[in-house]
Amino acid sequence: MADTTALRTPDEAFAGLPDYSFTPHYLDQLPALNGLRLHYIDEGPRDAEVVWLLLHGNPAWSYLWRHWVPVLVAEGHRVVAPDLIGFGKSDKPIQDSCHHYDFHRQVLVEFVEQLQLGNIHLAVQDWGGLFGLTLPMAAPARYSALLVMNTALATGDKPLSDGFVAWRQFNRDKPSFSLAGLFQRSVPHLSAEEAAAYAAPFPTEAYRAAIRRFPEMVMDSPEAEGAATSRQALQFWRQQWQGRTAMAIGAADPVLGPPVMQALAKVLGCQQPLQLTEGGHFLQEWAHPQLNYVTAAMPQGLVQWAIDQLVE
Repeated sequence: MADTTALRTPDEAFAGLPDYSFTPHYLDQLPALNGLRLHYIDEGPRDAEVVWLLLHGNPAWSYLWRHWVPVLVAEGHRVVAPDLIGFGKSDKPIQDSCHHYDFHRQVLVEFVEQLQLGNIHLAVQDWGGLFGLTLPMAAPARYSALLVMNTALATGDKPLSDGFVAWRQFNRDKPSFSLAGLFQRSVPHLSAEEAAAYAAPFPTEAYRAAIRRFPEMVMDSPEAEGAATSRQALQFWRQQWQGRTAMAIGAADPVLGPPVMQALAKVLGCQQPLQLTEGGHFLQEWAHPQLNYVTAAMPQGLVQWAIDQLVE
């Protein structure tokens, strides 16, 4: 990263956010960070047998996992949920060009090594998958299980979907779009305060370089940065993965809905994905306790379903 000039969202922006009172943890010594500060949630026993690594996407942050953390901790598990650089409580480089695939992936690789995480149950969605689905091949012995929700493994050798092209163009045309409005439309059961919490890390336009840049980073050619890494990961999942795999699909997602996810399920060897008819792109929010969203396939809710699927 040539220019690491960055902003840091004031702590008061996060005061009083609904259901988000986790103790903050920070790292700034990872080589890839080049002095930037990374925030992460780290709840539950440090010596827990099961470790959940929860990766968010764009334009979300670890707030997306707030209803999952206490349920997993109550099972005796450790839960680690970083904010990608540019999001949440992590530092936010002001130059769009600071954000590129290899940088963000390398930060996550080093993050896992620094924390010495093991028996990782990796849960990914959106960009959390574009990065996260390439992590286990870097340290296969550290990973035991995978939960996939509304994401992709972008190898650059297929045309981008019409839905994603429209999303990319929307970001270009309206870079100052309302984050709270986006989440309220995508997750109608959110309260106004919860929707506003998603915008809390970005008090001005200057903080939004990552939000502007991430749609442009999606691999649209075989030569695009990250495409070769993703193709290597494709072979890893097909030939080497020995862990458990589960998939939950938000069927109402207009970009990463059932067609994309069913194709990914075949790559991952996931035989029976769970499909939530009303679930949208931000499927984590369908574990909202006030929603009480259950189905015959998951009578105890989405988080408990994930535990039942992946924890031996």
